[in-house]
Amino acid sequence: MSVNRATTRTVPEEPGGVRTPLRGRDAELAFIEARLDALGRGEGGIIRVEGPAGIGRSRLLAEAAAAARRRGTRVFEGAADPDEQFVPLGPLLGGLLSGEEPLSDAGRLRDLATTPGRRFWLLQELGDRLRETARNGTLLVVLDDLQWCDDLTLLTFNTLAAGLSSHAILWLVAVRGGSVPSGVRTTLDRIRQAGAHELTLGALDDRATARIAEDVLGAAPGPDVRRVVRRADGVPQLLVALLGSLREAVTIENGTAGLTAGPPAPPEIPSVVRRLGRLSDGARALVQRAAAAGGSVTVALPAEPLGRSSAALIAAVRESIDADLLVESGDHLVFRHDLIREVVEAGLPVSPRQTLRGEAAEPPPGSAASPVGRPGPPAVGALAGATEADRLRTAAAELAATAPGAAAERSLKALELTPAAAPERPRVVAETIPLLWQTGRAAQARELGAAALAAGALGPEDEAHLRLALARLATPFDFSEAVRQARAGAALPGIPLDVRGRLLAVLAVGLSISGEHAAAEQVAAEAWETAAAAGDRSAEATLTTVRSAASFHRMDLTEAFRQAERAAALADALGVSTSLWVPEALWHALLANTTGRSAEALAAADEGIRITREQGRTAATGMWLMTRSRVLLEAGRLTDARADAEAASATSEGLPPGNLSDVTLRYVLMRVALHTGDRRTARAYAAEARRMRNDGAPVVRHFGSWMLALMADFEGRPDRAMAELDEVMASPAANRPAYAGLVDPADAPVLVRLALRAGALERAAQAVALAERLAGLNPGLTFLAATAAHARGLLDNDLAPLVRAVRLYEDCPRPLARASALEDAGRKLAATRRPEAVPYFDTALALYARAGAERDAARVRRRLRAAGVRRRPSAPGLSGAWPELTAAETRVVRLVARGLTNRQAAEHLSLSPHTVGSHLRRAFTKLDLTSRVELTRLARHRDSGA
Repeated sequence: MSVNRATTRTVPEEPGGVRTPLRGRDAELAFIEARLDALGRGEGGIIRVEGPAGIGRSRLLAEAAAAARRRGTRVFEGAADPDEQFVPLGPLLGGLLSGEEPLSDAGRLRDLATTPGRRFWLLQELGDRLRETARNGTLLVVLDDLQWCDDLTLLTFNTLAAGLSSHAILWLVAVRGGSVPSGVRTTLDRIRQAGAHELTLGALDDRATARIAEDVLGAAPGPDVRRVVRRADGVPQLLVALLGSLREAVTIENGTAGLTAGPPAPPEIPSVVRRLGRLSDGARALVQRAAAAGGSVTVALPAEPLGRSSAALIAAVRESIDADLLVESGDHLVFRHDLIREVVEAGLPVSPRQTLRGEAAEPPPGSAASPVGRPGPPAVGALAGATEADRLRTAAAELAATAPGAAAERSLKALELTPAAAPERPRVVAETIPLLWQTGRAAQARELGAAALAAGALGPEDEAHLRLALARLATPFDFSEAVRQARAGAALPGIPLDVRGRLLAVLAVGLSISGEHAAAEQVAAEAWETAAAAGDRSAEATLTTVRSAASFHRMDLTEAFRQAERAAALADALGVSTSLWVPEALWHALLANTTGRSAEALAAADEGIRITREQGRTAATGMWLMTRSRVLLEAGRLTDARADAEAASATSEGLPPGNLSDVTLRYVLMRVALHTGDRRTARAYAAEARRMRNDGAPVVRHFGSWMLALMADFEGRPDRAMAELDEVMASPAANRPAYAGLVDPADAPVLVRLALRAGALERAAQAVALAERLAGLNPGLTFLAATAAHARGLLDNDLAPLVRAVRLYEDCPRPLARASALEDAGRKLAATRRPEAVPYFDTALALYARAGAERDAARVRRRLRAAGVRRRPSAPGLSGAWPELTAAETRVVRLVARGLTNRQAAEHLSLSPHTVGSHLRRAFTKLDLTSRVELTRLARHRDSGA
């Protein structure tokens, strides 16, 4: 795949396409010129330019690049785009590998950028190429719109800038001011610590705006023109657009530009129109309603007429703020600038505009919405001291259930207002940690908690609250750390009963998901007594989940389901904000999937993703995506499983590999690679599995062992595969997974087949005995009976149980397991009754092909050829116009080719934007495209039948 693409800089739209001189940035340009002079003396460094939308960041970068070229400095220019984050390293490589003088060996660098598991080598190669180039002259690397860069670009930029700090390379980066994604904020913090120079662009002064007016209008502005120009508040992009709207209404007399008529019509600002067009339908409706309402609304005001709850609008609010259209002002949403409001309102047809105004003027009965135009309460921070901090803490607690993002910001502000020595500060930290974690800022939450513990001088109760928050935070990332924090907190003397009960509940959860089942049950028994004495229903919900997991470990799945349903119902009644670990319903979905109830599990995951996304609960959304990727894998939807796994990976915050990711995402991605015959990707995840083998949590070690065994079998080394499972098979019975190290009942036949290849008959018999015991203890679950019959048929080389397994699988939504049984039955028949084997092979081939399991399908074709039948490779479900793509990829490509953004396509397909990005990235790789423009051209060509 090529990652080169044309980079279009966003510079102010200027009338007639004529570039006016840069005004009002003399000090900033002088500083950059001085740094370029220092670069000529061999001094590199980093310059960070920050400012709001339209303030002129891109124009300043363009002027700096021109100044560098005049000095003979080699310049690489890259820029990020909000709709093209699916191209890994696109912004940086687009600058380094394109243009008149790209880096040497560009083809190899592009290949490394798109190869899983080659990130280390990519960084090494990029560093070497930049060093080599810097030896021959000075370099300026420009990277614009850092806030839209993908995670790999951010990591690479930070690593290269630090590693090449002694070379004559100047990095010039620009970022939008205000709220940015957590990964971008981490990058900015790191380069600040590395000594980056910072330039913050503010509004232009009156002298600069007057000179720009003269440049555009051809004469000095008169008083009436100056009054209109002041409406731009010194924002260059708005100023130039406003001046453009004046050109037809201005006359020049005696060298002065004056207005001939009344106020001009609202200006046309293409950048605002583009940003509005990129929004999802919900966010666009919110912005339009705010415009019709006069520019100041509460979230509740647009919620009622749009038929949505305030919670459902959280994502739309966040999107409109991220687009630099709206900002928060106290409890209100207002336009970043009134000219933006005018542009949005002018774009509304007259009838809808009047309807929206009427709705905005009459808040729904009983609502707390402020009348239109009434100023909201003072912005956060207008008051000072403990009273304001208390108010913010109360507001955060009230918002936590429906708007955790807003709650986190208020809690952080309360923390800022709380002195370091204040006795309540540790409690404020403990309140802030879960809010940050829920909204995707786990690294910040962890640093906050670690700093509070390191400061010392904590009373037992304060320390207990902090350790409870850190234990909850660690649960998805580090099972062993969650156990350590909860255990240390529960051991503190004299802490309140309810706090101790919650710590014990989280400890029991940590032990359970770690795979230490005996210890989990022991702790849970004590936790039940404590929670009952404290009357803590939240702890009860969590402990009910632990009880369900214990029943699952004992193979009593009926009881496991009963307890899981009770836990989910209890947690739902209490509200999600009270959950002590992860959504209890998530465990219920995993349980349903493991027992063959895939449709039920998928429906639960879809609902979980929808609700948590609407509420802005980034962490929970990520966990639901991880869960859904497992469900999709078992349901034989390999492309969708891979897309969800990659999407969930993209939402990570740069933390070390997390345990929950280990047992979901990495496992899923490796299994998909094995089914599709992607050896390179499989090996990359086998390396991850080796790391997992050394984890402190038994369950992670067991997953790692099973992944390595599968990889060894893939490579034709059955003896090695058996050796990889030695630790699991020999682990204490109390903590051994119910399926002897397997992660799904359908893996029992896989293990039997693998053991038979290695001549390990005892292990094969052990796997069959466990599968039959599980099916016998749960007679109502057909899927378990099918896996047991399949495993028995393989062990005994007996056709009857294999045929029985095929029949039982027909009632189970597990196409890959069913295809495997069909293949094994066909293989047995082919030995003596070859014609009878063909229908079994044909059905298996169809199931494998529909799932996208190319390696399995190729193996069955070989079996058919051996039986005297040839079947041409086919790809059911693929579009004739797009033979390279899967059905899911084709659906996304068609929408994007029509002009929809990732977010709009995601909304249309009920997917996450990250999942859409994953599909697009793979489509671009397969089609060898580098931009949406190329995709649109290709779509027109193919759909025309040319």
